[in-house]
Amino acid sequence: MSDARVAAEPRAERDPAAGADPHVETTGLGAGGDPRTGPARPLVAASWRRSVRARVSPDGTARVELDEDELAAYREAHPLAAAMPVIRELMGAYATDGEHLLAVCDAAGRMLWVEGHPGTLRKARAMNFVAGARWSEAAAGTNAPGTALAVDRPVQVVSAEHFRRPVRAWTCAAAPVHDPHSGRVLGAVDVTGGERLAHPHSLGFVQAVARAAESQLALLGPAPEPGRPRLSALGRDEALLSVGGRRLRLSRRHSEILVILAHRPEGVGGDELLTLLYEDESVTPVTLRAELSRLRALLGPDVLRSRPYRLAGVVDADFATVDRRLASGAVAAAAGEYAGPLLPASTAPGVVRLRERLAGRLRAALVDRRDPGLLADWAYSAWGEDDVVVWRALCAAVPAPQLPPVRARLDSLEAELSAGATDLQRTGHHTRA
Repeated sequence: MSDARVAAEPRAERDPAAGADPHVETTGLGAGGDPRTGPARPLVAASWRRSVRARVSPDGTARVELDEDELAAYREAHPLAAAMPVIRELMGAYATDGEHLLAVCDAAGRMLWVEGHPGTLRKARAMNFVAGARWSEAAAGTNAPGTALAVDRPVQVVSAEHFRRPVRAWTCAAAPVHDPHSGRVLGAVDVTGGERLAHPHSLGFVQAVARAAESQLALLGPAPEPGRPRLSALGRDEALLSVGGRRLRLSRRHSEILVILAHRPEGVGGDELLTLLYEDESVTPVTLRAELSRLRALLGPDVLRSRPYRLAGVVDADFATVDRRLASGAVAAAAGEYAGPLLPASTAPGVVRLRERLAGRLRAALVDRRDPGLLADWAYSAWGEDDVVVWRALCAAVPAPQLPPVRARLDSLEAELSAGATDLQRTGHHTRA
């Protein structure tokens, strides 16, 4: 770090993000800015107002709440302990070589790990940026990990944007980490240092680390309950069902039936199921009963029941897992679970609606999150390669060095759209003529 001296008063500073992507929240205050009265980003101004309401002292320091023994026991049992090897692998050298710190806190803002360059660690102790100290927004004012937890989104706080004066020589970027199974916030991962961190890349980097931590926790997470059926239907034309120790590849029609019944655990009447499965209104109930009879013979009488048609117990369906992640706000975890469109070749009306609803919700969440890594995963997938909206969002979010190929692909897609629209206009003109 070039200079981490504690500042007694706010410094007059150049906007560290001048000319940067306006979609990335890194803009500083400008000379002598005070978020309560002067020009400031809405995110920072709102955080300062919350800090004032919480009666945070502008000249105070964070309070250490856990001693060494309490801290050791607490973090050993904390869920984020399982992600620390990945976090250290991604951030350790970056922090040490750049004279920065990596920090991980719990959902209450208590620092569990603060590691990095030895000299920077010594300077950070002057403001109690140490393991065991509480850096929640309500306790320590505006700061990246505390504010990221308060708003449940990645945040960068640059120098004078910090509420407390002793912190204004520092810059930090943090992103919340969610439980990939329940979606609840587990804590945040943070990088803290000097003015060199006042760059959009710092925020993108810490977002990527948080995503990697969530992916690691997903791999290490709880296994499905023994004996509970598992249905995999994302990115597959024929679903796989794991039940009773068997793995069954289902026919397309049986796949559609199980997807609909897994989505409707309360059951579906015969007439409604007929309309959800068949586009052709001339298909008779006899045809549906024959399909259900074959499916019952395959699964066993204890799995599929009738009057109404329903599954006997809970089924762990991959598309339902993605839906739950999105509902809880765990967008990265949802994107990680999404293996592709739901039964992509199916034309069953009920499946088509589910497929379009899930893809639309995830796509909108990715565009709203503006995480270049998540957007790139979608854009470079088989189902997202022609998605102009996502490519536009990626073009706005990606760091400048990575922009040329993204811009080229977007220009190509927009040219194709323009040509297609022109052809339609010509066809319409000739038809009217």
